[in-house]
Amino acid sequence: MKKLVKDLDASLIDEFISKLRGHIVLPNDDTYDETRKVYNGMINKHPGMFVKCVDVADVMASVNFGRENNLLVAVRGGGHNGGGLGLCDDGLVIDLSGIKFIRVDTSNNTVRVGGGNLWGEVDHATHPFGLAVPAGIISTTGVGGLTLGGGVGHLSRKYGLTIDNLLEADMVLADGSFVTVNKDQNADLFWAIRGGGGNFGIVTSFKFQAHKVKTVIGGPTLWPIERTEEIMEWYHEFIHNAPEELNGFIATMIIPGPPFPDFLHGNQYCGIVWCYTGGQEEFDKLIKPAMDLEPVFAHVGEMPYPSIQTLFDGLMPPGLQWYWRADFFNELGPEIRKEHLKFGSKIPTPLSQMHLYPISGAASRVGNEDTPWAYRDAKYAGVIVGVDPDPKNADKITKWCKDYWEALHPYSSGGAYSNFMMDEGQERVKASYKHNYNRLVEIKTKYDPNNLFSVNQNIKPKK
Repeated sequence: MKKLVKDLDASLIDEFISKLRGHIVLPNDDTYDETRKVYNGMINKHPGMFVKCVDVADVMASVNFGRENNLLVAVRGGGHNGGGLGLCDDGLVIDLSGIKFIRVDTSNNTVRVGGGNLWGEVDHATHPFGLAVPAGIISTTGVGGLTLGGGVGHLSRKYGLTIDNLLEADMVLADGSFVTVNKDQNADLFWAIRGGGGNFGIVTSFKFQAHKVKTVIGGPTLWPIERTEEIMEWYHEFIHNAPEELNGFIATMIIPGPPFPDFLHGNQYCGIVWCYTGGQEEFDKLIKPAMDLEPVFAHVGEMPYPSIQTLFDGLMPPGLQWYWRADFFNELGPEIRKEHLKFGSKIPTPLSQMHLYPISGAASRVGNEDTPWAYRDAKYAGVIVGVDPDPKNADKITKWCKDYWEALHPYSSGGAYSNFMMDEGQERVKASYKHNYNRLVEIKTKYDPNNLFSVNQNIKPKK
């Protein structure tokens, strides 16, 4: 049994505080309720202590304190995790939000990033140099969580997943030691953290390969929800044969309000959000088949790369209620398209939606065993989210999300992208790592035999 922080002797906590440059937040502190908030407002956990780390030494001291006192330990970076796995009840939360630094090296187009940084901060630092690191689609997402889970986004077809661009990481392990991992140092750990989540240690620094991306051409095209089956059939053939410079994820959604025009508000649509890294003339030729399908709305134009990364930030501020379900898919056959039409036609709240992210191009050329991300041969990473600001609607959005998922799951590949999952149990974790799971167990057993880092999509060590 894990001990509760509140049962620890006060002198132990005082001694721990003396080892920190950062500070702790306890349940009786004025800032406690604010500190325990995360992106998903549905999460309501009450940790026994937060350690607000400001450097690696703080992280090492925190890991040692948690291990030596047999505490439940959670690690929080950006706090975006759908299942609230950056928090735990009664235990110790190691908060990395104070470990922020970004250094761009233009000699080799690499970027060194702190474990507590957000992707919007990375984009801000790299953009003046005409560089970008492939990431997700919301700029307030934490670098750590997104990277360790894989990293699917606008640049995946051209430059791969975020983990495909990770060159090196600094980590604090369960025994409190500090290591650097890359293809030449601690190569087994380097393999494991590229998709294996936070199971193996706390990453305090990431080094990424950046790419020459200054501006993109992007934005949404929308069709009435009644045309979902037609648009999805066309999209499936189109996107996987398109040049890798073009990405587009397909969605069922409601347009909630501004900045979209009034005539769209409150209506259901099948939409595609495009992102192209080439020139305007080539884009106009590429996008013509989509325009020939006569969308009711198309707002696609040139913008700085950070702008497409922040396109949805205003619609999705922190604190909304979120419920997630996800699967990988290999095709969009008639049965699947029919279910998307059915559930896309009865979206319960204006912010609830479904996305399918294409896994092709550069993301699909990495082998299924080269990283823990075991579904390189899947065509889509799908996610359904029930979203609403009002806690009274939590049951409604959860039921719609579960029903939608259960209707589609029989047609799926079996597992899901871990960053799109709630806390769904061990069998779902195993399904999501497939043939790589046993190798992950071996590495977990080597580096974290007592499962100190268990508040995650957990890979259990051998007993």
